[in-house]
Amino acid sequence: MKIMKLLGSIGLVASAALALSACGNKSNNASNQNAAKEKFPEAVPTKPKKNGGTLKVAIETDTPFKGIFEDTLSNDAIDSTVAQYGDESLFHSDKNYNIDNKGACTFKLNYKAKTITIKIKKGVKWSDGKNVVAKDIEYPYEIMASPKSGSARYTSSIADIKGIAAFRAGKAKTISGIEMPNGANGNTVILHFNQMHPGMNMIGSGYFWKSAAPYHYLKNVPMSKLESSDQVRKSPLFFGPYKISKIVSGQSVTWVPNKYYWKGKPHISKIVESVISTDSAAQAIKSHKFDIIDVPNTQWSQVKNTKGYHFVATIPLSYNYLAFKVGKYDKKTGKNVMNKNSKMNNKALRQAIAYAMNIDQVEKKYTDGLTFRVDTLIPKSFGKYYDSSIKGYNYNLKKANQLLNKAGYKKKGTYRVQPNGKPLTIHLAAMSGSSEQEAIIQNYIQQWKKIGLNVKLTTGRLIEFNSFYDKIENDSPDVDMFLGSWSLAAEPSQADLYGETAPFNYSRFVTKRNTQLINEIDSSKAMNDNYRRKVLYEWQKYMFNEAYVVPTTNSYSITAVNSKLTGYSEKNGTTLGWNDVAFVK
Repeated sequence: MKIMKLLGSIGLVASAALALSACGNKSNNASNQNAAKEKFPEAVPTKPKKNGGTLKVAIETDTPFKGIFEDTLSNDAIDSTVAQYGDESLFHSDKNYNIDNKGACTFKLNYKAKTITIKIKKGVKWSDGKNVVAKDIEYPYEIMASPKSGSARYTSSIADIKGIAAFRAGKAKTISGIEMPNGANGNTVILHFNQMHPGMNMIGSGYFWKSAAPYHYLKNVPMSKLESSDQVRKSPLFFGPYKISKIVSGQSVTWVPNKYYWKGKPHISKIVESVISTDSAAQAIKSHKFDIIDVPNTQWSQVKNTKGYHFVATIPLSYNYLAFKVGKYDKKTGKNVMNKNSKMNNKALRQAIAYAMNIDQVEKKYTDGLTFRVDTLIPKSFGKYYDSSIKGYNYNLKKANQLLNKAGYKKKGTYRVQPNGKPLTIHLAAMSGSSEQEAIIQNYIQQWKKIGLNVKLTTGRLIEFNSFYDKIENDSPDVDMFLGSWSLAAEPSQADLYGETAPFNYSRFVTKRNTQLINEIDSSKAMNDNYRRKVLYEWQKYMFNEAYVVPTTNSYSITAVNSKLTGYSEKNGTTLGWNDVAFVK
């Protein structure tokens, strides 16, 4: 049931807590996942439904949610999670993540003509009763391409639509490659591309947008004021099963049925989402304060015997990572620019830092076998595209010290100095979260001290979520490395996350080899799946070796669901949605 924000092929995880994972060999990783699969169902039992009732849902975050309810402008998954009861995708996918035409729109791909044809189904309406029309599908591209909107969604992938680059540069008043054959108020949109790419039939493809924006409602709002407007922040429109009736800024949202929903009126009368701190989760579960609430893995042992809930779970397409800042994003050119003289632009230093992390000990202490290490930036969930030969950065202080010694990082007292003899202080940015978070981060700092590295927290403390990403996105000079998380859409293109023009390439690394490999992953030659898999393997090995971004862990995602609910499922490809969730008779 949980949704992920699609940033092209990548979504930004908004979890303010660092997810912890096991660190071990391949067999341990597999056994952890298998044990979890045996332990948890992916859906609650199917039972007769009744109409009515109030659904109470917890939003676990240690900072207020931003409340940006327009997908082209929202950059984090907290807002996505908050908005999921009304914010429905245009498309639906099967269990293999292929678009299957069961959604609000049909989808037809024509590789020869280099087009995608989208048709809105009859009866799809906004929550104010207006029809969803072609202009509503076209308008998000205008928002993304407008420099005035502040959208971070204009990527090299989206730029492959004909005419959108000219529109962005102010050389055209319309996007020539977006055709509305029945007019702006019609039901059809044809996207024309400069070239076609593999995976364009998948829900995770970053080459076209999956959401609509109500043009009739937003058209009079200047692009520069769109993000702060009441239409986006206070009274947004959706075409999903529920609509917002009340917002308490950053704290709670109340939803009621959208009577115009194209699949029919949903079962539940009211949904109330409320923010709670991560530390409060276990107590909230034990006191049955919420009907649906995520279970932090560090608190599983406290709640696992609680009656009155079904505990459902899945292994999400996601990973946590350690990234090193080696440059800046140039907003004028829309490119990441690497600084060859950056403090962290030394491969041996980056590798040593990764080898010094005792993640398996952290997992053993704080989780209950519900986490596992990921070895590459293509998680195992991607199946054939995952390179199992890569072993990842196992805890190895001896190797870490050898790397630093060989690279010229000599010890001068307790700590090492740079090869040029200057003092070396590394500033780490990490998000605040559960009560264990401080101890975990301090543990890593002590591990790095063991190899002679002086690592200090940026600002001297853990940083709340919004401030953390403000620093990361704006390349704050007091961040040398940071711990982050990604939620991934189901398409293994890497262009929108690690490409030269990707705003989400927060490490800001740019190399000829990386650019070449990313381009090859999405090239016409990669229409041959064997070739694409070969290049993806090469990219994984390259990224592992360079260590600009080091994947650390993934966690089994557990949700406590009131045993009086039915219709809730975490299975991919299910046709169930929030309109199907109901209290049992």
